Amino acid sequence: MSVANRLERGGTPPLSPAHSGGETSSIGARMRSRLEAYGFLSPAVLLVTLFFFIPVVIIFVLSFSNLKASNFGTLQWWLPANWSLENYAKIFGNKFFPKILRNTALYVALTLTLFNFSSALLIAVLTTHIERRTGFFFRVLWLLPRLTPSVIYIMMWQRMASRAPHGILNQLLVPLGVGTGGDLIQAWPWAFVIVANGMIGASFGMVIFTSAIEAIPRDFMMASKVDGASTWQTIRHVILPMIKWPILFVVTYQTLSLLTSFEQIMLLTDGGPGLYRTEVWALTAYHRALSNYFGNNQWGYGAAWAVILVIIGVAAASIYMRVFKFDELVQEPKIDLL
Repeated sequence: MSVANRLERGGTPPLSPAHSGGETSSIGARMRSRLEAYGFLSPAVLLVTLFFFIPVVIIFVLSFSNLKASNFGTLQWWLPANWSLENYAKIFGNKFFPKILRNTALYVALTLTLFNFSSALLIAVLTTHIERRTGFFFRVLWLLPRLTPSVIYIMMWQRMASRAPHGILNQLLVPLGVGTGGDLIQAWPWAFVIVANGMIGASFGMVIFTSAIEAIPRDFMMASKVDGASTWQTIRHVILPMIKWPILFVVTYQTLSLLTSFEQIMLLTDGGPGLYRTEVWALTAYHRALSNYFGNNQWGYGAAWAVILVIIGVAAASIYMRVFKFDELVQEPKIDLL
């Protein structure tokens, strides 16, 4: 049948060899591009699976068991027959549970508000509104606490807060009639915990906010100045709305980081002075699992504390995404949809 007759009867003309070959080559190109993408992603997927997903599953299963140093090698903790909710019942029945929860909330809220977010944003705004080299110099100074090894950094704080006449802070405060010259960390443990951690945490947000502010088109800044806006009005109505996405990232990341951090607290106060005075949730999980007073490492019990901490972190991240309207932030610009 001729092509003309096929067209008269409503048929379709046969594909030319060149046309069918073009479709085959386009399919092959798409497959190659996908394979290349999967090839680039595979190392990251492997690392995340090995060092994140598998440990999370192990910790979750371990939290239902009673594995500890005394029964290690004899308890088959991976079998469902040895699972129970006893560890979680012990946590919520612990008389210090409310105190540890309050300590964690206080530590995260104050450190995040005063340093990891507010101070980071303030430093970024100030150092981007002064001479460029001067701003760079001050940002480098704020990076020093993060670059200093934790042990040396905490030893510096302990030395500054030690008793008079050796402590630098007491040498300044005692002549002014402030304090009695005793160990300041013992007197004001929370102040030193928050400040010592905040000086480290502020540098992360500072770098993110500085990059975001520098990326704002200068035309927006000039337009606000031409319209007569003050510096505060420019910050409030131009800079802050333009860096809403970095703000969400810094607040969420730093909240999760503070929830899981305990290194500086352990070195500075180890949860004291006294009984659980500065003990936070992550430090409690460490103490129960790896370093308790009785020398009996309770790995299953510590894992249960860690699992609850993960749930708290996921809940906090979900709240932040709802408050900052995450769905609107990830939408494509409307002009791209035209």
